[in-house]
Amino acid sequence: MKSEIKTALILVIIIIIGTSVTSIMLSSLDTQTSNKSVETNSFEKINKSGFKRAPDLVGIEHYLNTTPEELSKEIKGKVVLYDFWTYSCINCIRTLPYITAWNEKYLDEGLLIIGVHSPEFEFEKDPENVKMAINKHGVSYPVVLDNDMKTWKAFENRYWPRKYIADHEGYIRYDHIGEGRYKETEKIIQELLEERSTSLGIQRSSKESFVDIKEFEHTMFRTPELYFGYKFAQNRNQLGSEEGFQPEKITSYSEPTNIELHKFYPVGDWKNYEDSMELDSETGSIKLLYNAKEVNIVTNNNAELEIFLDGQPLPSKYAGRDIATNGMLRVSEAGLYNIINSENSSSHTIEIKVSGRGFQIFTFTFG
Repeated sequence: MKSEIKTALILVIIIIIGTSVTSIMLSSLDTQTSNKSVETNSFEKINKSGFKRAPDLVGIEHYLNTTPEELSKEIKGKVVLYDFWTYSCINCIRTLPYITAWNEKYLDEGLLIIGVHSPEFEFEKDPENVKMAINKHGVSYPVVLDNDMKTWKAFENRYWPRKYIADHEGYIRYDHIGEGRYKETEKIIQELLEERSTSLGIQRSSKESFVDIKEFEHTMFRTPELYFGYKFAQNRNQLGSEEGFQPEKITSYSEPTNIELHKFYPVGDWKNYEDSMELDSETGSIKLLYNAKEVNIVTNNNAELEIFLDGQPLPSKYAGRDIATNGMLRVSEAGLYNIINSENSSSHTIEIKVSGRGFQIFTFTFG
C-alpha cells in the first residue's frame, strides 16, 4: 500500500514539474514572439506628422548621370539624400568624398543620392562645366541642374552645402548645413535603410561601420570669404581700395599704400560686375593680407597667374594643389583653384600678378 502511494506521489510530482516546465517554455516563447513583434513593428509606429515631405524636383534644366524618366522611377520607395551644392564651392567639394563613398556603399541597399546643383555664379549654369566637375570628383549618382533655383526655393534652402535625407515614404528625417557630422549623417542613412528594409520585409546586410576619411580641419580664426562682385560684396566692407566699387564701370585701381587684414586690393584696370571683376588691361594684380592655412580663388577665362608671398616668389611648402612646379598657375577652366596649402594657419601678404585681358575673379575662400 505504501509503495502504491509513493508511486502515485512520484507521478504527481513529475506531472507538476512537467506542466511547470512546459508553461515556462511557452511563456518564454510568447515573450520572444512578442519582442520580435515589437522590434518588427517599431519603425511602423513612428509618428511622422511632425515631418515635412520632400518637395518635388522642379525647374530642372539638365539631368546628368540620369534622365527625367529614370529618376522619377528610381526615387520611388528609396531613402533619398538630397545634396545641395555648387561646383566652385570649396565647402561643397570637401563633402564629396564622403557622399561618393556613401553612394558606393549603400546604393544596392536602397539609398539614392541626388546632387541638386544650384549655382552661385553664371558660369556654373553651363552643363559642360558641371560635367567636367562631376568627372573630376568621381560623382556617378544623378545630378540635376537647378539653374533658376526653383528646387532650392521649394526646399526653403539658403546654404551651400546642405543635405536633406528623406525616408522611403518621402518624409524629410534629417537636415544638415555645411561640412562635418559625417558619422552622424551616415548613422541616419543606416537607420533609415533599416527602417525601409523592415517595412518591406527584406533583409539588408549589416554595415554598421562608417566611411573612414580624414576630415578637413578648419582654422578657427581665418579670413572670411571675399567677394569681388559689387552686389555679392554689398555691406561687407571687403574691398580695401579707395576707388571702391563702380558698378558696371571700368575702374583704374592704384597701388595701395597700406594693406588691411581681410581686405583685397586690385591694381590696374578692372571692370566691376555684380558677381566679379574682370581685368580690362593686359596685366594687373591683386593684393591681400590674409590669415589661414588654405587659400582658393574662383575664376573664369584664360590667364597666367604668378603668385608671391610676403614679397617673394611662392615657396614650394606653401604651394597649393593647382600650382605648377615653377610656381605659376595657368587658368583655363571656369572654377575653383587652390593656390595656398600649408600645414598651419598663419598671416601673409599674397600678391597675384595676372597676365591675360579678360581674366575674371569671383571670390577668395579660405580654410
